[in-house]
Amino acid sequence: MRKRFSLRHALVLCKRNLIKLTRTPEQLIDVTLQPIIFLVLFLYVLGGAISHGSRHHYLQFLLPGLIGQTIAMSSISIGQNMNADIEKGVFDRFRSLPIGRSVPLVGAVLADFFRYLVLCVILVGFGYILGFRIATNPLLLLAALGIAICFALAFAWVSLWVGMTVRTSGAVQGVMFLLIFPLSFGSNAFVQTSTMPGWLQAFVNVNPLSHLVSAVRGLLLGGPVAAQVGWTFAWIIGLLVVFFPLALRGYIRRT
Repeated sequence: MRKRFSLRHALVLCKRNLIKLTRTPEQLIDVTLQPIIFLVLFLYVLGGAISHGSRHHYLQFLLPGLIGQTIAMSSISIGQNMNADIEKGVFDRFRSLPIGRSVPLVGAVLADFFRYLVLCVILVGFGYILGFRIATNPLLLLAALGIAICFALAFAWVSLWVGMTVRTSGAVQGVMFLLIFPLSFGSNAFVQTSTMPGWLQAFVNVNPLSHLVSAVRGLLLGGPVAAQVGWTFAWIIGLLVVFFPLALRGYIRRT
């Protein structure tokens, strides 16, 4: 019974965050305009050189990689927003309410589900305008977007932990960029792993974003995906096991 009420409370706070989002739509820039800008820049600035002139071939390779990169980057905002809300004293009121201590954090993550959904729809939709085509079927497309969103929701707890640890919302962005940039560019998102030096390949092969991108590519374009999907879900579970309690502990200390 207690769990059901906790879920209800989390959904109420999820609704609060969504209402807040509709009143400040500029917060959606990182899941609307930013993915389009990344796709256009990588495709038309680097695509010709990387794929020796075949931009369509590179688009097929690039778009699944951008899904992995952009959902990681869009997780930065949740840590920034939570840090800013704590500084404003918003969570002092939550602390006085008869709700579980984790409810505000869970509510914020649930609200981010809609941001990640918007990001995936816009990226795939705009990719289709540029010529991207799935080589499998719509069900596997939904599976690819589903696993990407699940990974994003787990990775959001890393941002929440950073947001509960550092002093300012600006510092959240700096710390998260230091984490996300090596994971994004030290992955198979933009180029084949075989083109990299051996020492870097070793990192790429254990990079969680590489596993996610490989799983999404296989689901969208075909090929063996069981191992990559398995590794991606293992990373999702690992992120939750490690960073959910760390974020909650940081939240309790800050509030």
